[in-house]
Amino acid sequence: MALIVPFKAIRPSKEEAATIAALPYDVYNRQEAYQKVKEQPGSFLAIDRPETQFEPDVDMYSDKVYNKAAEMLNEWIANGRFIQDDMPFYYVYELTMDGRSQTGIVACASIDDYANGVIKKHENTRAEKEQDRIRHVDTCSAQTGPIFLAYRADATIASIVAKAKSRKPVYDFVAEDGISHRCWVIDDMMTCALIATTFDKMDSIYIADGHHRAASAVKVGFKRREENPDYTGKEDFNFFLSVLFPDDELKIYDYNRVVKDLNGMAPEEFLEELDTVADLLSTSEKAIRPEKKGQWSMYLDGIWYLYQVREELLSDDPVEGLDVSLLQNLVLEPLLGIDDPKTSDRIDFVGGIRGLGELERRCATDCRVAFAMYPTSISELFDVADAGLLMPPKSTWFEPKLRSGLFIHRI
Repeated sequence: MALIVPFKAIRPSKEEAATIAALPYDVYNRQEAYQKVKEQPGSFLAIDRPETQFEPDVDMYSDKVYNKAAEMLNEWIANGRFIQDDMPFYYVYELTMDGRSQTGIVACASIDDYANGVIKKHENTRAEKEQDRIRHVDTCSAQTGPIFLAYRADATIASIVAKAKSRKPVYDFVAEDGISHRCWVIDDMMTCALIATTFDKMDSIYIADGHHRAASAVKVGFKRREENPDYTGKEDFNFFLSVLFPDDELKIYDYNRVVKDLNGMAPEEFLEELDTVADLLSTSEKAIRPEKKGQWSMYLDGIWYLYQVREELLSDDPVEGLDVSLLQNLVLEPLLGIDDPKTSDRIDFVGGIRGLGELERRCATDCRVAFAMYPTSISELFDVADAGLLMPPKSTWFEPKLRSGLFIHRI
């Protein structure tokens, strides 16, 4: 049973929402973050990436950098760029990209549900990546980047969301990347109670995106419990900021692979080896996209190849049957020598949002061969998480990305 609660959001004034809303902190490298904040100093990225307020030679993990984030957050609240609701509410957040909309409930999820497995994971996290957000959340005493959660679509929640969206939104803007953002406040107490009881009936909630942000927020919550041994469980640090979306509105994009060499093989030899694990369906000088599960397309020396994994090599296992696993286990490891894609410097990953043209570009610059994947489905993600298993790295790419700064949860 999932504990999904309303909260008193700190959120932008209506006039500031479009300026403040920012892509997640980890979308940018350090140089890109500097440039973005230089162009848009009012963007929330300035707080999410506070090293942008210092010279490039300053250690981005020093205490003064995190203290700067807290200082700026307090300043922006004090000068009216942000407001805070005086009662705990739920919020509705709609994102529209290329004509497709997905609408989530903005709320807070329980750190206990994360710990006991009601909120299910499908990826491992790395301690060094967690540490930055742990310090950011702890120093700011606020969660600024929402966790992207998914649930199996529910008629009651759908009806509540539809009713909320019939009213005038509190935010309505199109970001520079063309993605539309609209938000509503659910301030009716009976409706809030119905949302809580509906989620309470759900056995499982799933992390779609934001595993490191979730792990960091949860660890800060347990740290605060240690610092406050008389805690009741109702304090804000017992919960983390989330947006929950129904599975039937979500789209997972392909997460493609590029490899820097053929592991010492000539192209002809590599193609012969591929024939032992997959059937060649077609070739073309124009980009080919895989059409169904069990297929991948490959770009090598200016030619696209479409392959179908041989029937006897497919698997019903939730993890081993994933297309990214089939490619890893049949091609990348045994043929190209990529034993661990998490650590190998011979492989890189390209989000499907960049298109197949990006794979061609990479092969013309720093890579030798590219593989375009059939996207992992949301049902496959649920199956892996329900089995208590983990996906290979870079299995899913979600778009559109949730904006940071639209909703902040003080702890």
